[in-house]
Amino acid sequence: MSNKSEIKIEVTLDETQTPTKIEWEADTPEGKQKKESKAMLLSLFEAESLDTFKIDLWTTDLKIAEMDRLVYFTLKSLADTYFKATKNEELSSHMKSFAVHFGEYTKILDAAE
Repeated sequence: MSNKSEIKIEVTLDETQTPTKIEWEADTPEGKQKKESKAMLLSLFEAESLDTFKIDLWTTDLKIAEMDRLVYFTLKSLADTYFKATKNEELSSHMKSFAVHFGEYTKILDAAE
């Protein structure tokens, strides 16, 4: 028996087709949970074309400092994900080093850790 879980993303757009609100809903053991986000980065690796389909959205009220935090934590997470999938410690270490550089450059590292 296989299980399925659904993730639903709803984006509200203004008259210029710019996102003003991003909400997502997912199945959890406690039932459906709905949350609001200011930004999202979604990458899907296509099985047939072996290419990446990306959806990167952010709302009109997302501040640059918030985007910096999003990118910093995403870079750290990507390094961890890459290591878990490949066990390539050398390259994941380089990725982590760049994340640290990004965090220092944007001055969010001290606030983030």
